[in-house]
Amino acid sequence: MLRLALFQPDIPQNAGTMIRMAACLGLTVDIIEPAAFDVSDRHFRRSGMDYLERAAVSRHDSFRAFDDWRRAAGRRLVLAETDGTIALPDFAFQADDVVMVGRESAGVTPEVRSAAEAVLCIPMRPGLRSINVALAAAMVMGEALRQTGGFPRPRRD
Repeated sequence: MLRLALFQPDIPQNAGTMIRMAACLGLTVDIIEPAAFDVSDRHFRRSGMDYLERAAVSRHDSFRAFDDWRRAAGRRLVLAETDGTIALPDFAFQADDVVMVGRESAGVTPEVRSAAEAVLCIPMRPGLRSINVALAAAMVMGEALRQTGGFPRPRRD
C-alpha cells in the first residue's frame, strides 16, 4: 500500500491535516524526526487530532533510520518538491511507493533528495512560490491512489 512520509514537519496543524487525510484514505504516515513540535500521541490528541486513533502512524528517529527501513522493505521513495524534475501528471506511481513531502520552511536535505528515486513537482502558474504542504500531499496522494486503484471503496448501505 502507498505510504505518506513527512520529513521533519514544522507545523503541527499541517501534520494533523495530512494524518487526518491518511486515516480517511487508509494510508500509513511515516513521520521522520526531529519535528519542530512534539509528535507524541498526547500532543496530537490535545490539538484535537481525534483521527489519530484511526490513523496508522510510524515514527522514525532520523532519515537514516527511515531510509534503512524503506530500502529493506523494497519501497521506492517518491519526493514531492517545488523544484522537482518530473511533473505530477507525467509520473507513473506504483502501489507500494512512499511519497514524501518536506519541511514547510526548508524542504528536504540534499541527502534526502539524492535518496529519492523520483522528484516530482506540481505544475503551477509562473511566479507563484508553492502550494501548502498539506494540500500538495493531498494532490499527490490523490493522483497516486487514482493510478494504483487504491482509493477505499464507498460503502453501499
